[in-house]
Order: sequence, then C-alpha cells, then structure tokens
Amino acid sequence: MLLRLLRDVISSLKKPVEPDVLRRAIELRNQSLHDEAIKTLTMLLECKPDSVAALMLRGVAKRESGRLHEAMADFARAEELDPHDPHCIYELAAGWYALGNHRLALEYCERGRRIAPDSDMLFALLAQIKLGGEFYIDVLARILDQVKPRTYVEIGVFRGNSLRLAKPPTLAIGIDPEPQLIAPLAENHKVFAETSDAFFAGRDLRAELGGLPVDVAFIDGMHNFEFALRDFANLERHCTRGSIILIHDCYPLDQESAGRAPRAVNWSGDIWRLIVLLKKYRPDLSISTIGTPPTGLGLVRNLDPNSRFLFDHNDRLCEEFLALDYSYLDEDMPGKLNLFPNEWGKIRALIE
Repeated sequence: MLLRLLRDVISSLKKPVEPDVLRRAIELRNQSLHDEAIKTLTMLLECKPDSVAALMLRGVAKRESGRLHEAMADFARAEELDPHDPHCIYELAAGWYALGNHRLALEYCERGRRIAPDSDMLFALLAQIKLGGEFYIDVLARILDQVKPRTYVEIGVFRGNSLRLAKPPTLAIGIDPEPQLIAPLAENHKVFAETSDAFFAGRDLRAELGGLPVDVAFIDGMHNFEFALRDFANLERHCTRGSIILIHDCYPLDQESAGRAPRAVNWSGDIWRLIVLLKKYRPDLSISTIGTPPTGLGLVRNLDPNSRFLFDHNDRLCEEFLALDYSYLDEDMPGKLNLFPNEWGKIRALIE
C-alpha cells in the first residue's frame, strides 16, 4: 500500500519531491527494511536518474542487505556524476576491499585521501588495507594479558582507554599534561597530569612504582620524534633486560599524516625517525614494528638501563634525524622500520 502510494506521488509530479522521498527511504533503511527502501529509491531514480543522493543511499541499502555487486554499480554511477564525493569514493574503496581487490581499494583510498585528508573513515580503511590484522589497542591488550607485568607506564593517556588495559595487580602509571579521562580509573592506576619531561626531571619513577622496575611501557605522547626519543631514554633507565617498551605511531601511512605539524585527526607524526635511530646507533636492542592499524606498534626488548648513549648525544642525534627526509622510506619502508607480521602467534613468540 505504501509503495503504491509513493509510486502514485512520484509519477504524478514532473519533478518529484526528492527530499521527501529520500527521507522516507532513510527511515525504511533505519528500520532495516532494506528491500522497501531500495524499491522506493528505484522509483525515484526512474524519474531522476542523476540523483547522486538516491544512488548512494540505494547502494548502501543494497550493501547492507548483502547485494554488494549491485551496490557497487550504484556507487560507480554516483562517482561518474560526482567524482569528488568522498563518501562515494570510500564506499567504492570499502567495496573493492570486501571483494578482495586490494589494488583498486588502495587506489580509491589514496584518491579519497587527496580529496578529504581529514576523513577518519578513509584513513582507517587505508590502514586496514596496508597493514591488516587487529587494531593496535587490541594487540596491546593481548601483550599485557600475556606478559602480566608487575608495572606498566604509559606516556600519553588521553581518555584512559589503553591505561585501563592494565588489570590488577599490575601497578599502572599514566603521564599526560592534559588527560581527558572519560571514566574513573581503577585503584591500581595513577595519572600524573604533567609533561613527561617534567615528570622525569622532578620524580623518581622507580619510587612511584614501589621500588620495582618498569616491566612494560607504552610511548604514545607528543607525536614528534625528539619527544619520543627523550621518553624512550628516560624509560629505559628504569627498565631491565627483560622489559618491553612499546612505541605507537612508528609506521606512518603516508607523508601527510607523518608531518611534524600537529593535526586534529589522523596524525602519526615523525615517530618513525626513532626506529631508524635505534636501529643505527643501538644495535644491542631487539627492535620490531608490528604492523597494527592504524600506524604500527614498535616493540623494543633487550633494554640496557645503564646505557647513556641517547642522553649524551641527544642534541647531535636530533640534528641528524630531523634532517632525514620522509623520502628515506620510499624504498623498502618495511625493511627500514623492521616491519613484523601482525599475527598474534608470532607476536607471542616474540615476547616470550
């Protein structure tokens, strides 16, 4: 009855009231009435075949109902009409990825990033295509569950999601000048609202940990190389040979997200330089970069709490590696950053 009424309304108008029909189709889709939504949009497209909004909405309804090949035809037609619509490009990229054509998915993702560099959806999909496997925070949770550290130190707390992964009896310390906690922390957690430089200059980390060394640390603070370098050096002197230091954002997706200037979204910064430095000047370390979306997770072992090299040569090292251009990674980026498979069985063997 409803579909017949809509057909009568559409056919009686030379120019159908497109917004009203689209709203009704959205309501049907939101109620998971995908077939009805598709029929409604098909009637609209019979009168307005160049409606990008109708094509996109019908494509999404088809995709959600398991008709991906049909959906891709709608998205492709919408792209012909509006080649600069980032939503359309995302749907095409996601569709090709789901169909197993990673080359086309990557092409669409990279094109979409040029059009909409701040798109979270395109960035996340690009990361999944390039790296694959579990998201970094899931890998971090697995590592903490496997290692069961006595102590855990995190630089860069933000909302506290990763800090909460440290379950009792692990004593967990977070350091962040402006933490934005969205829920209360557990009794085994403590957050210091100050910069990491100020913390290490004015406090004794081992004393804060009840006299214990750092078993696991996670660097996810300021996304500039020189900050991560100081954080690594300061943490290492409180570690043991068997400790682990994890470093986020050390496998950048592209040059734009790897810039030094802060970005509101999709910013990994130039942390990759720290991996290159450690490989060159600290061959005693065991360094792996796990290929976790969105931007890699460095894992460093065989730490030496007595090493003074990074402290004694800080200025020279900063000068050398800040002069290193991103193009250094153009040839053999996986090799230069010690990319490690994002497969839990292999990661578990690595940390054991």
